Amino acid sequence: MSETPEWMRPGAEAGAVTREIDTSVAHPARIWDYWLGGKDNFAADRETGDQILAAIPDMVDNARADRAFLGRAVRYLATEAGVRQFLDIGTGIPAAGNTHEIARDVAPGSRVVYVDNDPVVLAHARALLTGDEHVVTDYIDADLREPEHILTGAAQTLDFDSPVVVMLLGILEFVPDAEQARGLIERLMDAVPSGSFLVISHSTNEVHREAMDEAARLWNEGGSTPLTLRDAAGLRELFAGLEPVEPGVVSCTLWRPDAPEVGALAPVAQYCGVARKR
Repeated sequence: MSETPEWMRPGAEAGAVTREIDTSVAHPARIWDYWLGGKDNFAADRETGDQILAAIPDMVDNARADRAFLGRAVRYLATEAGVRQFLDIGTGIPAAGNTHEIARDVAPGSRVVYVDNDPVVLAHARALLTGDEHVVTDYIDADLREPEHILTGAAQTLDFDSPVVVMLLGILEFVPDAEQARGLIERLMDAVPSGSFLVISHSTNEVHREAMDEAARLWNEGGSTPLTLRDAAGLRELFAGLEPVEPGVVSCTLWRPDAPEVGALAPVAQYCGVARKR
C-alpha cells in the first residue's frame, strides 16, 4: 500500500480540515453506531437516538437492513460485476461487515477508499491504514461537498481508468437540495469510467410516514446535520443517466435478498439502489 500523502494526514495544511470531537452535539455516524450496538458514541448521540427510537422503534431494523444491503451490494459488484475498486463516502464508524472486509473475502486484491468527516471515524480509520495483504485500504478526512478533495485523495489509491464503485450509503439525506445532490453525484461519476457503479441508500417517509416525519424532526432538533427524507421518485432522480440494476429502487430488505421468500420480508424506511455507468 502506498504511503498516506501528507495532505491527507490529520493536521496537514493543504486541504485537510482539522476537527475536534464535540461530544455535546449528536453526530449521524455516532447515532448510527449506537443503533447498531456499537460503543463509539456519546450521551448526546444516545439521547437523540433514543428519542428517535421512541418515535419509530423500527429504526434499528432500518440500520441493520442498510448494513445488510451494503454487504449484498459489495458481494454482487465484486463477484458478478467484477469490480475491484470501491470509493465509500460517508462510511461511518467501522462495524462488522465493512466494505473492505466483504471485498477482501470475495475478491482479494480489491482496493477500498473510505471517506468521512467525523474524527471518531478517523481514529478507527488509522487502524485500517495498517494494511492487509488481501486488500488495500485508505481513508480521506473529507465532506461529500468536497468532491475535488475526495477525488484527488482517492486517486492515490484507486485507478480511475478502471471501473470504480461509488458508494453513498445514508449520506445524501444530509444534502437537502436535490439539485446540489445531483451535482455532487455527477461530479463523482464523471471522474470514473464506463462500467463503474453508483450505490445509494437513503431514508424515506414512504414507509411509516408519520413516524419517519417525527423521527426526522427529532433528528434535526438534536443532530449536528439536518436530515431530509426522499421518496422513491426522488431517489430515482439521483440515478439519472445511469443504467439501473434490478430490482431498481426498493426497500433495503428487498434488494436481492438472501432469504428465499421475498414476499415475507417487511420493507423498512430505508430505500436503496444500484446503477451502472454506460
